[in-house]
Amino acid sequence: MPAMEENQNIPFEHLAERCDIVNSDNPKSSIDNISALSKDYPSEYLVLIYNYFFEISNSYEILMFLLNKIDKYKDKSSRTILIDSLLMKSKLAQRITDSDNLTRLRVNITKVLANTKDAQAVYPLLYCLNNKDENYKIKLSCAEALGKIGDKYAVLPLMNILEDDSEQSVYVKESAVSALGMIGDEKAVDSLVSILESKKGFLDKFTFLKERALEALNKLNFKAEKVRSALIKSLRDESPQVRINAIEVLMNSEDPQAEKLIRGMLEDNNREVVQNAVIALYNMIGDSILNEILRDETATDFAKIEALKLQEDLNEYEEDEYE
Repeated sequence: MPAMEENQNIPFEHLAERCDIVNSDNPKSSIDNISALSKDYPSEYLVLIYNYFFEISNSYEILMFLLNKIDKYKDKSSRTILIDSLLMKSKLAQRITDSDNLTRLRVNITKVLANTKDAQAVYPLLYCLNNKDENYKIKLSCAEALGKIGDKYAVLPLMNILEDDSEQSVYVKESAVSALGMIGDEKAVDSLVSILESKKGFLDKFTFLKERALEALNKLNFKAEKVRSALIKSLRDESPQVRINAIEVLMNSEDPQAEKLIRGMLEDNNREVVQNAVIALYNMIGDSILNEILRDETATDFAKIEALKLQEDLNEYEEDEYE
């Protein structure tokens, strides 16, 4: 990629005027003009032109278009421009005065930064995530971006979000949980388990936060007794979805007690939970568990119905494959 100083032959100001980038009264016309530049310049020059335009445009529509173009190239030359815009160092707030549009634009900037997988974006994303005065939508998108980038430097700050009592947004905590699952560092296990065991009212009533914690644990390789204890509690949670997620985690674990714990869920009073328990046991044991459930006189009706249904589905699949 040619450096900016090596491309003084690109008439940036002339092109900006030609495309009516600054204070455009007709964003669609400007966007058409920008698109036409691909006929005159190779890709390595186009990204430099898009970067320049992004720094000077006052139009939300044009900036969103340029952001999509920049995302396509994922070139490191765009890093500083994107980060400065996210951190509001590029007079972006003065250029885009509508607060909703400004937020949407910054959210999309975090997505573009995430797609670059550039570790240099981690610190700015963490800065916004930990800023108490930041818009919660920006914080959500920053947490998601950190998860997608996957840099383990973000693990401890994300764990701090979960443990921070002053962070009252469960949605921000949910995003932090999901990000920890995407990064996949076992240091996060304690923080994820604490979500499952939380007795704090505002955390305990949001079952989707527990669901995300279980999903994150499912992505980690763990053998800790504290995790089993938390999963056992989750199997008794009042939310059927939390119980289902706990079954999935146990199914994918190496816990020697997993089969026994999941068998216990065959007696659950929620049919969907029982269905997932039957499927989990089938995945762990095979066809024999279905026959065992159907022959067991003590098995619940839910368990027998789900075992028979799964058996019929499997037989139908095998017949289709044979034909």
